[in-house]
Amino acid sequence: MSDLKMAKKLTYKDSGVSIKDGEGFVSTVKTLFPEMKKGSLSAFGSLFNLKPVLKKYKNPFLVSSADGVGTKLKIAQFLGIHNTVGVDLVAMNVNDLVVLGAKPLFFLDYIACGKLDMNTLKEVMKGIKKGLKESDCLLSGGETAEMPGMYDKDEYDLAGFCVGIVDRDKIVKGKNIKQGNVIIGLASNGLHSNGFSLVRKVFNDKEIKRYAGELLKPTRIYVRPVLSLLSVIRYPLSAVKGIAHITGGAFYNKATKILPENYGMAIDKKSWPVPSIFRMIQQKGNVEEKEMYSVFNMGIGMIIVIQAAYIKRALSILNRYGKSFLIGEVVKSKSKLLWSK
Repeated sequence: MSDLKMAKKLTYKDSGVSIKDGEGFVSTVKTLFPEMKKGSLSAFGSLFNLKPVLKKYKNPFLVSSADGVGTKLKIAQFLGIHNTVGVDLVAMNVNDLVVLGAKPLFFLDYIACGKLDMNTLKEVMKGIKKGLKESDCLLSGGETAEMPGMYDKDEYDLAGFCVGIVDRDKIVKGKNIKQGNVIIGLASNGLHSNGFSLVRKVFNDKEIKRYAGELLKPTRIYVRPVLSLLSVIRYPLSAVKGIAHITGGAFYNKATKILPENYGMAIDKKSWPVPSIFRMIQQKGNVEEKEMYSVFNMGIGMIIVIQAAYIKRALSILNRYGKSFLIGEVVKSKSKLLWSK
């Protein structure tokens, strides 16, 4: 008998990929998200009916975002806790949309893994569901890729894609920021989803287990507070001048990104409480103060630049959703960031 006849017939499953498991996971997702109306998914893509939405807009612009969770996933996988990173995934995308004044419409996820584990991925999807509920956003589709050889058996990565909508004359760009505008800081929920490569350098495995609850706190979603504020005091007064999501780059990069030329932010570090996890990282890792405020949100996950006359009203609205603080003001300066003493 020839070698060809004796050789085992290979299947895709022999290479580590199960089409059946993939189809089973799709069924699980449909069960978790009954709001995905029948007919919204085709064989290859997903559909979203814009017609009902467009009735509310005069000159609509679509706004899109793509982001992931970063190496926070390493900690989730090490601890075997997977029900919060889905919230992070949604938050990192919708928060980037809302800074432009956009309302999130629909979201798609991409999950890549070494081996499909239904229990793990179901926990991830539960987090995505929670995040989308907080964002008033719909899941319209996604992709799950089983890639042995690219990822270890228990390893996975996440990416998210989101589309929102805003009227042209209601886009928040930051171009009208002026001297004397004040800066509101919206409290973060801790580390959010940035700086975890440094976190994993600072803490050993035992410490990661000890501080698991703090390290895996999901990123706060700011859609409702920001849109509530904008609906009350933005139009037609344009009291809100600029909004920034404080992620990687933090105060030195993300906060100041919205400033026009020759303007700076004078921020008072003492105007809000810095969560203890940040001081713990700073002390244990011997990290310089500037580096901390360049990497981490330090307790402020989003900032809003607003006309000073509206500060009291704005804080009243924002504090219904979580703590917010008056943290500084806009000044004429060649330096983008100044620290008040």
